[in-house]
Amino acid sequence: MINTDDGAVIPGATLSGGGHMAIADADGLADVSALKGQLKLEASALGYKSRALSWAELLSDSFLVELEPAHIIMDEVVVSASRLPEWSGQVPGRIRTLQREDIAALQPQTMADLLGFSGEVFIQKSQQGGGSPMIRGYAANRLLYAVDGVRMNTAIFRGGNLQNVISLDAFATEQAEVLFGPGSVMYGSDAVGGVMSFETLSPVYGRGSNSEVRGGATLRGATANAERTGHFHASIGWEKWAVLTSFTYNSFGHLRQGRHGPEDYLKPYFVQRRDTIDEVAFQEDPLEQRPTAYDQFNLMQKVHFRANEDIELRYAFHYSATSPYGRYDRHNRMRQGAPRYAQWDYGPQEWMMNHLSASFRNGPLYDRARISLAHQQFGESRIDRGFNSPVQRERVERVAALSANADFEKSWPDGHLTRYGLEWVRNDVVSTGTDADLFTGAIAPAAPRYPQASWQSMAVYLAHRVELASAVTLQGGLRYNHYVLSAEFDPGFYDLPFRSADLSNGALTGSAGLVWRPTERWALRTNLGTAFRSPNVDDIGKVFDSEPGAVTVPNPGLKAEYAWSADVGAAHSWEWLEVEVTGYYSYLDRALVRRNFSLNGQDSLLYDGVLSQVQAIQNAAAGRVVGLQGRVEAHSRSGFRAALHLNWQKGEEELDNGEVSPSRHAAPAFGQAQVGYAGEGFEISLWAQAQAEREAEGLAVEERGKTEIYALDAEGRAYAPAWYTLNVRARVFLSASWQLSAGLENLTDQRYRPYSSGVSGPGRNFFFSLTARF
Repeated sequence: MINTDDGAVIPGATLSGGGHMAIADADGLADVSALKGQLKLEASALGYKSRALSWAELLSDSFLVELEPAHIIMDEVVVSASRLPEWSGQVPGRIRTLQREDIAALQPQTMADLLGFSGEVFIQKSQQGGGSPMIRGYAANRLLYAVDGVRMNTAIFRGGNLQNVISLDAFATEQAEVLFGPGSVMYGSDAVGGVMSFETLSPVYGRGSNSEVRGGATLRGATANAERTGHFHASIGWEKWAVLTSFTYNSFGHLRQGRHGPEDYLKPYFVQRRDTIDEVAFQEDPLEQRPTAYDQFNLMQKVHFRANEDIELRYAFHYSATSPYGRYDRHNRMRQGAPRYAQWDYGPQEWMMNHLSASFRNGPLYDRARISLAHQQFGESRIDRGFNSPVQRERVERVAALSANADFEKSWPDGHLTRYGLEWVRNDVVSTGTDADLFTGAIAPAAPRYPQASWQSMAVYLAHRVELASAVTLQGGLRYNHYVLSAEFDPGFYDLPFRSADLSNGALTGSAGLVWRPTERWALRTNLGTAFRSPNVDDIGKVFDSEPGAVTVPNPGLKAEYAWSADVGAAHSWEWLEVEVTGYYSYLDRALVRRNFSLNGQDSLLYDGVLSQVQAIQNAAAGRVVGLQGRVEAHSRSGFRAALHLNWQKGEEELDNGEVSPSRHAAPAFGQAQVGYAGEGFEISLWAQAQAEREAEGLAVEERGKTEIYALDAEGRAYAPAWYTLNVRARVFLSASWQLSAGLENLTDQRYRPYSSGVSGPGRNFFFSLTARF
């Protein structure tokens, strides 16, 4: 597929029809054999006008498809919505896609930063080695992460903040997609606020008897955290076999914050240990945030085998590991005029996945099918020690995750399309704890963070889409999930009148949506859906949140949290401008909170010698989020472009005591604006990011006491000040194989801290990278 203006090839262009889709590779070539004989085909690509044609026309043009550039296009190729590729123009929900070329232009340090650069996902960080996305007022275990279609969420995903997304390598990512709103019909538990789907690089087959060799390498550095990054990937393909190897190493020093901003964010000291004494040392550079340094490496290996036109087997191995790194917000806590902690670190964060999948086409019960088997291992730990305390506590968690998915798609006459599938997931959690005495060297077993547990989920789903007319698409779906949880509590650490907890329950979810395109320039969408989050081991493990006078026990009657969501969106394009607005509302029912409970008919029990009130996690609260997303994009043939993304949301949630609080994960209004120019062999852009203020009254109740991470207002109350950054980046294409990128971020050296974060963003930062492709 080529550009009508200059004959350039169009990577990623698609040709679809009859429920099948062919996607062009980097040379603009696509395997269209599955489309043979189709009377109605559609050729499309981002930035080009769609073109309708038939198989006969394709033959007469010698399989050469020309597409005319368009200033504005509202369709993008996505995979996250249905687990199998489809056009976002047929999806009633809001979707944001970042493709490989976007990643090359944005130059993110981590995957969390890439999501933040979208202008539509808010990123919270408790330390530099982190990044917890917030989407439509939800975060952590109410968002779903998927890698090449495999669920990444585990049974110990907690409700606060998570940093698992940094395990993914932006340099090895082909496409990142965010599906806003409920996604439980296709992805099951946790897909309440949205789904983040990441497609990694794939090897390229050779053509005929000729082998195909491709690859790339990048060197990158930055000044604000002394970044040193190196990446390399290479692919070699033959007619039936293709192999790809990818490796990335990152080294980040302590992060330096800006000069101009709240004094409350400064911590010009750190704790160091001399012999057996902890001492407070002062930094030469008071803007340095210490400790925030860490290293990371990522490895990926893929092997593909194409048995014939209808069958393909794929194997992928992923591995990611970080060095230990400090949780910076905890290092800011004080007690009696001294640091509360001498050490508070996360141990190495590890993720490993073996993924085997098989794709089939043209079966009697399906046009397309994919069977996927995955094995994942997750490792994380927490290490802390009080200031001048001899006892170092370490809690280690290991999760083994197995999953199996079968997804099918079948097209019918008159524009009908059915998708159906099965899923099975099992997580086994092993949690251990030790206390080490630094004086004597003795190491003693200690209470683990979680019970030893297993969590399983079995599901079946069915979805149907119909094109009622050329301008109207209607789709809906249902999913039933059954989940089982079993946990064993160690009686050696807790004197409780129970040894185990078991849950077994189900959840039914559904969705219905409509896309109406009254003209080529208008797109109207509406979507209604439910989503759920099943109780997991982190919920059951809250037995260890016991406090004097109260003890929390497992509740075998726990059910899934439910969210009811609705959104309406409209987009209109002119020859050079596109405007899109989406409004949404979400109601979270049966939210899990801690309330008074009874055990064996008793509301109190003797615990640690104290008569204590029995409490349990229960489905007893509710939450609401309402919001707006806006997008304006302008393009011109001369190479100028501009974009504006704005996000506003307001949320409230019911607390354990029944009171209502602003929602912790509904970020203040935020957005991004950008202007740029692409000329012959280069491109340059000026962009800004900003966040509105969150006043003291607007903070969630649980956040108001965290004075170590927020600024203080005139009355000494915690609040989140507004902030902005101005940034410039440029990219020069030195040749067809080499490109140089450089930029200056936070030009005015602002000292800012994204809402709810425990670490400030980088001060003035110069970055550069050199990339080679072959």
